[in-house]
Amino acid sequence: MTERHLPTPIMHRVVEHNGIVFVGGTTCDDESLDMAGQTEEILAKIESYLAQAGSDKTKLLSVTIFITEMNLKPEMDAVWKKWLTPETFPVRATVGVADLGADTKIEVVVTAHR
Repeated sequence: MTERHLPTPIMHRVVEHNGIVFVGGTTCDDESLDMAGQTEEILAKIESYLAQAGSDKTKLLSVTIFITEMNLKPEMDAVWKKWLTPETFPVRATVGVADLGADTKIEVVVTAHR
């Protein structure tokens, strides 16, 4: 059975199927923030989205992170390491991209289990 949560005009933010929770690309609302601030806001949103699907950050399986400036990756990594413990790190890829629109520096896509 497929459950869909948090509809937007173009997608559902969260889709759960057979115990696997997929969270679509998540960006920050406050684009004036630096990389660390944008990362913190996004991770808080992801925590909320996972909770609505009956999951949490300790159940992350896979994360793909898109960033516009690879030289800012250490700032993002510092926030990431504060958010999760090493025992719960999922598999992860960080991909440099040319543009995410306006002043968006980072977008995060996650998959977790319930």
